[in-house]
Amino acid sequence: MTTTEGDLSQGFWNTTRIAALVVIIGFLCNFVARGIVDTYLVFMLPLEKEFGWSHGALTQAYSIYLLTLGVFSPLTGAILDSWGPRVSYLAGATLMTAAMWIASQASEIWHFYLTVGVMCGMGSSLMGMVPAAALVGRWYDRQMSVGIALAYAGFGSGMLAIVPLAQASIDAFGWRETYRIIFLCMLVVVPLIAILPWKRIAHGAPGNPRAMAARRPKKPSAEETPARQWDVRSAIRTLEFWLLVQAFFFTAVAAYLTTIQVIAFLIDRGYPAIEAALAFGVAGMLSIGGVMVSGWANVHFGIRRATVISFFGTFLGIFGLFLFALWPHPSWVLLWVLAFGTSQGARGPVISALNARIFARGRVSSIYGLIFMLMSFGSAFGAWLSGLLHDLTGDYMVGFFVASLSVFLAVAPFTLTRRLVDARELPPPSA
Repeated sequence: MTTTEGDLSQGFWNTTRIAALVVIIGFLCNFVARGIVDTYLVFMLPLEKEFGWSHGALTQAYSIYLLTLGVFSPLTGAILDSWGPRVSYLAGATLMTAAMWIASQASEIWHFYLTVGVMCGMGSSLMGMVPAAALVGRWYDRQMSVGIALAYAGFGSGMLAIVPLAQASIDAFGWRETYRIIFLCMLVVVPLIAILPWKRIAHGAPGNPRAMAARRPKKPSAEETPARQWDVRSAIRTLEFWLLVQAFFFTAVAAYLTTIQVIAFLIDRGYPAIEAALAFGVAGMLSIGGVMVSGWANVHFGIRRATVISFFGTFLGIFGLFLFALWPHPSWVLLWVLAFGTSQGARGPVISALNARIFARGRVSSIYGLIFMLMSFGSAFGAWLSGLLHDLTGDYMVGFFVASLSVFLAVAPFTLTRRLVDARELPPPSA
């Protein structure tokens, strides 16, 4: 092998390794961020018992988290576009570490609004799917949907691994000590993030159009004609943008009207606490297979069929909770775990990939950040509404009914129009 051939081979394997590392980072950071935040769902009952705070008041902390996650998402996209992923990921991990320590010392409910709500919301945005989707888009082209799906799988894995462990730790040591344990674990994560090769990661794969768009200088010289690009202002004038928002927003409403109450619902109907947390975690784990199968199905059966099937799974899972309320048999919980779990997260990679494809010639991170923000408003609205409906009715069934209706609104952009089903890269906007 000649020197040139050796250099090319080494370059190829370096590129391959970095591309794989980008997906691993996305997976692990989603694993940590989502897993830690969702532990709050098993902290709620101990906090209610110790302090006497209402269920609705405790739920507001999660709603604040979702609102913060959404509001901060466009800023995360701007930080990634302007300062790179090192700043984004490191700041996010540091915020979540500090939040866990402050939460372990909390004595007022506003402390959880600050830590779980604001600080974890900012941290989850900075190390979540907004930077992950943008970086995967810079390193993958034809396999972009698969790469994004793998990064999304971190959500379900974190729910499976961390939430039941937190419940077991609370049972053994109490809620304060459990927050301290999570804090110590995060102290290990921060320096690991700091030493990653972020400059190489931010560069992207050679020849990738999204990588070249991200590297394009913001202010061309006087001799150059500035190239037109999609930005947030031009993207919001397209129908495709708002169809993506509709699908993501109502998917989030349905999901959080259900998931934020499901552990308390199962316990209220006689399920042991650890088994309820485990069912929640297994449903999250199944989302790993769900997002992977969704990516494969999108390629082989088309976006419309694959997406409609995933929404039907979400609806069927919610229907299983209705049946469990009427006839408390474990088989209905199994139906929820299997149907809802395998469908959970299946639309996220689709929306991310469609955004990267449609607005490829532009500020993909910032545009996706705005879509993610509006989706998070749907998550926050669903979480807030779930607590409100529970306080008004004393039960969970009305919330599950509204979640079922939201599923039909979420699937509409894929059934009533072909603008997303047949989506292609849009040419740069005219001047």
